[in-house]
Amino acid sequence: MWIQVAGVQDGEEARTLLACGIRHLGFPLRLPVHREDLSEAEAAAIIRSLPDDCTAVAITYQDDADEIVDFVDYLGATAIQLHGDIAGRELARVKTLKPQLLVLKSLVVGRYPEHRLASTVESLSPWVDAFITDTFDPVSGASGATGRTHDWQVSRRLVECSPRPVVLAGGLTADNVADAIRGVRPAGVDSHTGVEDASGRKSADKVRRFADAARAAFAELGHRRLLRPIDGSRD
Repeated sequence: MWIQVAGVQDGEEARTLLACGIRHLGFPLRLPVHREDLSEAEAAAIIRSLPDDCTAVAITYQDDADEIVDFVDYLGATAIQLHGDIAGRELARVKTLKPQLLVLKSLVVGRYPEHRLASTVESLSPWVDAFITDTFDPVSGASGATGRTHDWQVSRRLVECSPRPVVLAGGLTADNVADAIRGVRPAGVDSHTGVEDASGRKSADKVRRFADAARAAFAELGHRRLLRPIDGSRD
């Protein structure tokens, strides 16, 4: 199951997430809005220490294929989560340069109207392995890590129209993730600020409860859609 926790701040926090059963870890870097939690060198060191069954997800607003590939190669990341606008030709080049890289493209609810998000799904699906819905904060301009939920019915309709798996993010916590999964039926979920304590550090208790609630809800639905790099057939 794709249960991701983003915003890893250091090696200690990564070890906490691993101990809680998290196997998809997100590292936000090269951001135009948020302050980065750690340096790229620190992220690379953590990523290279992760067990083989983990997926390290680089989270960025980059939009140039060569820079994206250089970035993930430096980090050692096996997935990239793109939160900025990016042209289809750049995504196609990413898949040409690095076909085994798992590419997730954000669909930011609140930043764009639903019809434009649906159009993005249609136009970028040939070069995207999965989409991730998230929440826009009009005050900060952030397209993720806002701690805000959005209209889950929009995400549900995007799940229904997308030929690719859709991960749900945006204000998810241990208390609401089960309802979110039942309502949206995503292929995975992602939490960042929703599993942090008052100090801004990941809380082991919140992470465990989030992961347990998500697994139970996915099991209840009996639905799994794997996230994997698309092949040349562009299925």
